[in-house]
Amino acid sequence: MEAGLAARSDNDGRTVMLLAFSGGGTRAAALSYGVLEALRNREIVIDGQRRRLLDEVDVITGVSGGSFTALSYALLGERLFSEYEGRFLKRDVQGALIARAMNPLNWPKLVGGSYGRSELAADYYDEILFEGATFGDLLSRGAPLAFVAGTDLSTGARIEFSQSMFDVMCSNLLAVRLSRAAATSSAVPIALSPVTFDNYGGTCGFEFHPRAVYEISNPSTRPRPAERAMMRLREYRDLERGTERPFIHVVDGGVADNLGLRAVIEALEILEASPAIRRLVGLDRVERIAIIVVNAHAAPNVDWDHSESPPGFVTQIVQASGVPIDRYSYESVQLIKDTVDRWHMQSELQMQRTRADPSMRDGPDDRRLNIALFAIDVSFQSIADPEERRYFMNLPTSLALPPDAIDRLRRVAAELLEASPEFNAFVQDLGRH
Repeated sequence: MEAGLAARSDNDGRTVMLLAFSGGGTRAAALSYGVLEALRNREIVIDGQRRRLLDEVDVITGVSGGSFTALSYALLGERLFSEYEGRFLKRDVQGALIARAMNPLNWPKLVGGSYGRSELAADYYDEILFEGATFGDLLSRGAPLAFVAGTDLSTGARIEFSQSMFDVMCSNLLAVRLSRAAATSSAVPIALSPVTFDNYGGTCGFEFHPRAVYEISNPSTRPRPAERAMMRLREYRDLERGTERPFIHVVDGGVADNLGLRAVIEALEILEASPAIRRLVGLDRVERIAIIVVNAHAAPNVDWDHSESPPGFVTQIVQASGVPIDRYSYESVQLIKDTVDRWHMQSELQMQRTRADPSMRDGPDDRRLNIALFAIDVSFQSIADPEERRYFMNLPTSLALPPDAIDRLRRVAAELLEASPEFNAFVQDLGRH
């Protein structure tokens, strides 16, 4: 995330607010849209001025189904709330994609080369939603930064649509169509084809050597290296081998990170480890960071354990690929919560040291330790009513849902957000100014 966690210049600079939209097809797109609606409707007074919480959002990450909402809001802004349902959410996108793939007129394009079913999907997304817009078209817009990601089919590394990653590949993100990014992030293996990107890494003189490398790996300043961040740096450097890897084939971002949280976790780890990076991104002014995780994970009811015969081959393949993703997503949420606990503990220790020795108040790490960190989880698991929870957990992962399901997803998103103790603690803290 090239902007790190630095806040936008057109909202409260003391608050950094991030939204992470998970994968899950239209189910995820509608749930994340409901959260945007809820933030738009929730107002708060900051420094005597009434503002919408939506205007405090600085960064949105999106994966697979969630990438459509993230990119659409970045492009359409306020128009999203009058157009998104009709143009995408309540449209049979899946049926249209199947019809195009079955149309003999499209078969010549699908034979050989890198133009596959996902490229066909990208063209359709342009027709109904993105209208040929590129990342360059987002530069002049006041919407939050939007980051979506896919998965490198060869290495399993996360491929972000960020200029820092495209710099490593000696390429220009600004020319990439939003529709192609969404198609990449939602390119479910087998059902859809990988999206291929040219890699010119190592040919333009660019080398990825961030300032934080020494600090996050120096044993004299840390008990152990910030290994997640170090692994990410190794993945970046792997892309510099453009002569060995001239083509990068990318599939659904949910394979590597179905919550869009890994970049946030790595950024928090770097900020914790590196005073230089904290100063660079302006954390000396930040008082609170809120991360709203919109998790559309579903778990359809199955009856396999009532039969001596195991499920069929296709079912086994689907389950075998889905379970690790779900487990990995659960661990990502727990890592964020662990980080919250650790920051709170460090803040308490810093306050105790300051009371014991007031001269430590202006120390270089004082601002970091006094940043409040809020992790807000919006997921079906939090629904109290068993029947309602079962309904949402059984919604399919597809790009077509009935209109009434879309409406229910929007409503439950707002209900879950407003019922979250962490969300209300964040709003209360934000309203103190």
